[in-house]
Amino acid sequence: MRCPSCQADDTKVIDSRASDEGSAIRRRRLCVCCQDRFTTYERLEELALTVIKRAGSREPFDKTKIIAGLRAASKGRPLSAASLNEIATSVEDRMRLNGSEVTASQIGLAVLEELRPVDDVVYLRFASVYKNFDGISDFQRELSLLAKSTDARS
Repeated sequence: MRCPSCQADDTKVIDSRASDEGSAIRRRRLCVCCQDRFTTYERLEELALTVIKRAGSREPFDKTKIIAGLRAASKGRPLSAASLNEIATSVEDRMRLNGSEVTASQIGLAVLEELRPVDDVVYLRFASVYKNFDGISDFQRELSLLAKSTDARS
């Protein structure tokens, strides 16, 4: 690390501790040449996550789009904004485990998996838009799948 005062490369760490709730490391450093003390922060560099859309186009991952979809599906339901944000964060974390590129389909399925144990109505509403339901038969099919998964959990 280069000293901000004299630009010397020879510095030493005199103290390290966690910062920002453990997401960074704060280091106090001492320049061996000019004896100046300064602080540096070390953070994990997150890779950009790219979404491959159904039409083949690519765009940066945007968690707010998931939250907006969840908010629309949960209108009038007893789900807090914090729980919607938690679901979106969980989906984002799962997608980051898949690499730097994910498909919109993977994201939609992950959202549905997160919603299934939380609220059946919100799950069905989200699925109706995500899976592009055309009629009652689509709802009936999804309801029977939901009932089977609920029975398997019991």
